[in-house]
Amino acid sequence: MDSEDKQITRAASLNIVQRGNLKFLESQIREHWCLGQNIVLCWHASEQGVELLLAPHYFLAQFSAALNQDAVASRLEALNGLFIKKLISGRRQMSARAFQGAAKRLQLEPIAIELPIPVLGDSTAERMTEELLHRYSISYVDKRAVILFDIVDFSLFTPFEQTSQLNSLSYSINSSYHKLLKHGIEVNFTRTTTGDGFYIWNRDNSAEASLNLYLFMLLVVMDNAIAQRKARGNTVPAIRTGFHMGSHYEFYQAEGLNPTMFSYIVGDVTIELSRMLDGAHRGQIVMGDFTTTVPTSMREGAYLIDVDTPRFIERIRKQLPLLKQLSLSGENIEKVHCYLTGETGASGGETVKTFTITDKHGLSRKTYNVRINIHTRNGQAIILGMQRRWKDRRRNIEERRQAGLESERRRLVGERKQSRVARLDKVT
Repeated sequence: MDSEDKQITRAASLNIVQRGNLKFLESQIREHWCLGQNIVLCWHASEQGVELLLAPHYFLAQFSAALNQDAVASRLEALNGLFIKKLISGRRQMSARAFQGAAKRLQLEPIAIELPIPVLGDSTAERMTEELLHRYSISYVDKRAVILFDIVDFSLFTPFEQTSQLNSLSYSINSSYHKLLKHGIEVNFTRTTTGDGFYIWNRDNSAEASLNLYLFMLLVVMDNAIAQRKARGNTVPAIRTGFHMGSHYEFYQAEGLNPTMFSYIVGDVTIELSRMLDGAHRGQIVMGDFTTTVPTSMREGAYLIDVDTPRFIERIRKQLPLLKQLSLSGENIEKVHCYLTGETGASGGETVKTFTITDKHGLSRKTYNVRINIHTRNGQAIILGMQRRWKDRRRNIEERRQAGLESERRRLVGERKQSRVARLDKVT
């Protein structure tokens, strides 16, 4: 279930009167929103209705240096920039005192909207108001896991083949969500298209959300790979996949007179993912170099620990048994191994290795290469991802072979020269 479906479900839990109340509120907000010219910074529930703090979208431009963590002109500008970033992170509902303090600090005039039925004290109505106002604002997230699925050579296919490939990838995404849900793992995902793929992230930003999203990514990649082996023609895409964690902004574009129901994200994490895959190969799965916090187990009350990318994969392994006995594109999964190439172990080599990807702009970044080994019930073994050690070994063997051929060629040339010199000596 994506974010739009969840919003519809929660709206259905409101009584008819409150639903009409929220529709009235949205009509009032829309007038002040002015087709996206203004954004909602924060709000609070009053006895008469709600109070909003809106600002023109260019209002944030004066804090852009602080928001981008660049050098700022003054300490006050830096403090206000940090205040704005905190304001657009997380919940927008504030207490009356905090709301008035924000208005005074930013020198903005609050806008009061009277409602037929106040939402104050109604937790469901307040939650729906919060979600409604997010669509008329922008949000900042300091760290979130994001996936990028990119279809290889997408522009080379016919429009019908492109449509079929996007539909096939969408099916793998929806099917993977459904399979995890059966195991009690709900990934409240949302997505935005890149034209030749999708960015996908988990709306839930809890400590276990990134782990659940990674399991989700594994299922999508596995389902796509098995479907591709069985497909005829160019109906199932070959993809390259990236997983990374970082900051981003989230916003809703104006569509006609209203903001869209689905959001877009842009920021460090999407930029890094795009550049990581710019240098990736067909079928490759790459991970960024990040640190995050994860629970030691899925049990309630589990300790939280800080992990880097290799330790994140170690934590993921604890959940891989959940994928056993799943059916993907008609194949029953018996066992799954997931590791970083070069990792210590019987299937992984000796040491974890990072590799550098340089994009078309000449910018480089450290990444990890992921490999997935799948064993099906019928005894079939499916290997996904690029095995860097094997590719390096194959390249080294080829280089040694070419060097040997060149050495042999030079030896033969030298022998011919010596033979010609000997014949000339005999003639003279």
